[in-house]
Amino acid sequence: MQRLAFKMFLNPGQDSEYWRRHDEIWPELTALLAEVGVSNYSIFLDSETHTLFAYLERADNHRMDSLPEHPVMRRWWDSMSDIMRYEGGKPVMVPLLEMFHQA
Repeated sequence: MQRLAFKMFLNPGQDSEYWRRHDEIWPELTALLAEVGVSNYSIFLDSETHTLFAYLERADNHRMDSLPEHPVMRRWWDSMSDIMRYEGGKPVMVPLLEMFHQA
């Protein structure tokens, strides 16, 4: 199992809409994430900076690299593009370096 953290950026004033869309997350998207080996996925918001902090765990043999080409993922990203910072048709995701972990 691997841990992965990254940040994304919410457009100002979109907190409630982001929350609403994730409250109604598509079952086919959650199934896809599980299928490619993603689990324990959480996203947190720093409302002062509009920065989203995401954490997930993924199987050692994960297939996350296939997500950008999957039609469900593309539709989800398209549906979120009006409330987040996007480049090249997908959300800006900045990987974070794990500096400490205590199990």
